[in-house]
Amino acid sequence: MDEPLFVYTTYPSLVEAEKAGRSLTEAGLAACVNILPNMVSIYRWKGAIERAEEVVMIVKTRASLKDKVAAAVKAGHSYDTPAIVFLATAGGDADYSSWILDETKAAR
Repeated sequence: MDEPLFVYTTYPSLVEAEKAGRSLTEAGLAACVNILPNMVSIYRWKGAIERAEEVVMIVKTRASLKDKVAAAVKAGHSYDTPAIVFLATAGGDADYSSWILDETKAAR
């Protein structure tokens, strides 16, 4: 049976995250996206320590759509290597889980 899945990703701006989130939701790949602005990331990139202000996006989808969601994120992303992490859900409210699955069933 298919299960809800959260996909964690980051964007360099709120505008880019909102565009991506709307696209994923309109395509039926996401029941919802949460966008959290004003994150500071410190990371190593090509041997140097970098600092960037980023926006976190959490995509609420179904496990069977993870590859389609990842492909859509990569296709529209400005980063060379965007963060795309699949977070399995365990438990949770049954009605909420059903809502995620219902809203993404057309994209299967």
